[in-house]
Amino acid sequence: MANIARFDVLDNALDDLMRGFFVRPMNYEPTVPAQLRIDVTEDDKSYSVRAEIPGVKKEDINGSVDGNQVEISAEVKNEKEIKDGARLLRSERHYGKVYRAFALDQDVDETATQARYSDGILELTLPKKASAAVKRIAIQ
Repeated sequence: MANIARFDVLDNALDDLMRGFFVRPMNYEPTVPAQLRIDVTEDDKSYSVRAEIPGVKKEDINGSVDGNQVEISAEVKNEKEIKDGARLLRSERHYGKVYRAFALDQDVDETATQARYSDGILELTLPKKASAAVKRIAIQ
């Protein structure tokens, strides 16, 4: 007597569709966009911002303050220097524009801001604007 096996078209089609669907390619390396990491601290008189921007010349860094809005941007350049006979085996350095914007709790005095860039760290000192005292209205 012959063995009879049940053949389900739907199960086989689904198996064929899903086969290899979750398998990553052999040389898959996700690219991570360049990031601008910051630390913001505050005291009674000012805010301090420290931003990591390694491998950038200070001429390529831009910062601006408008009220309580702070913006930092930099152009990260990829300078490939491959000598004759040499070939690039792996490149993990990113290039392009990095940008970060954030708001602070209090307005900043734009005239007294200070910026310093050293060893890949941008340090901003942002003095707080003196808040206007509340004027009491005399009711007659």
